[in-house]
Amino acid sequence: MTVASFHPPSRMLMGPGPSDIHSRVLQSLGRPIIGHLDPEFILMMDEIKGLLQYAFQTTNQMTLPISAPGSAGMEACFVNLVEPGDTIIVCVNGVFGGRMVENVERCGATAIKVEDEWGSPIDLNKLEDALKANPDAKAVAFVHAETSTGVQSDASAIAQLARDYEALTIMDAVTSLGGTPVLVDEWQIDACYSGTQKCLSCVPGISPITFSDKALEVIRTRNHKVQSWFLDMNLIMGYWSSEGSTRSYHHTAPVNTLYALHESLVMLKEEGLENAWKRHQRNHQALKAGLSALGLELIVDEAHRLPQLNAVKIPEGVDEALVRRRMLSDFGIEIGAGLGALAGKVWRIGLMGQSSSPRHVTLALAALEGVLTDLGVSIKDGDAAGAAQKVLLA
Repeated sequence: MTVASFHPPSRMLMGPGPSDIHSRVLQSLGRPIIGHLDPEFILMMDEIKGLLQYAFQTTNQMTLPISAPGSAGMEACFVNLVEPGDTIIVCVNGVFGGRMVENVERCGATAIKVEDEWGSPIDLNKLEDALKANPDAKAVAFVHAETSTGVQSDASAIAQLARDYEALTIMDAVTSLGGTPVLVDEWQIDACYSGTQKCLSCVPGISPITFSDKALEVIRTRNHKVQSWFLDMNLIMGYWSSEGSTRSYHHTAPVNTLYALHESLVMLKEEGLENAWKRHQRNHQALKAGLSALGLELIVDEAHRLPQLNAVKIPEGVDEALVRRRMLSDFGIEIGAGLGALAGKVWRIGLMGQSSSPRHVTLALAALEGVLTDLGVSIKDGDAAGAAQKVLLA
């Protein structure tokens, strides 16, 4: 069998990730490779740390990119902070809270679940009840922006509750970083992880992560070895720490992928975090107006709704998978399916990073309206793209 070079089709990525990538970031991948201990590469590593501190809004010295996707960032937080016999309170209101439970249990600890309905934010009263009932809880783990539902919880209030009961906080910011405020120092979050393929609009495969000084002290004074050698922060610190003149070899970093992360973070700094947050919100409002013109609803209440991940309720009797296939085959636009409890009930439309633009919003709405009309779906008689334009031009 003859195998030719792979040439992917051109897509407009508007699902739950990855997002579209700017040409500057793609071009950075093709720059000459150098060694992962080269003095010039080490200078770039320090710049990446500083840029990630800006993105996370933190001064934490242990802020770095894990050489693996967001799921590894999640695991890095748990395997370093959680030991056998610990009690961890985990807030579960979607798929990724459930994955946190898995991590806790695999560390030999007990997970106390605080469960809320999918599409609803974390209930602070339920969380406080769990903290009162478990005074020995070492940490509270929660998803800031639940990718499976499009809901955002009150991270500041959750972190305050955890501090009131002397518990650490572990926060998933995979979908929120760069799209909505993530204020690690202001909220006093102890461990936070994200991913590069969403609002940072970089290639998949890297997980930005940050640990507070309190979290680092917990890691340094563990009673057991970290169960993962690769994700042991005691070892990784020696490679990413800028203290001293030399760095200890830990692993061969993904050099060109880190070029791409550096470029995407430079672009975020150029735009400015607050401007990025406003852009995501503005495009969300335009999308919402267009969906409303079609008679389509978002499942999350507006007060807790993520602007960068929109869970759209599927009309009765509509073949949701067929609509997604037609969007992809006819228009080259990818939108996502529902997960878990929301499988078959929602479409997930992402407006993340470079995929959050007026062009993406209007083209996606026009395509969705065209597909639904062609399939004979009863929709409101409204110009979806036109409704969005009114918001964008206001």
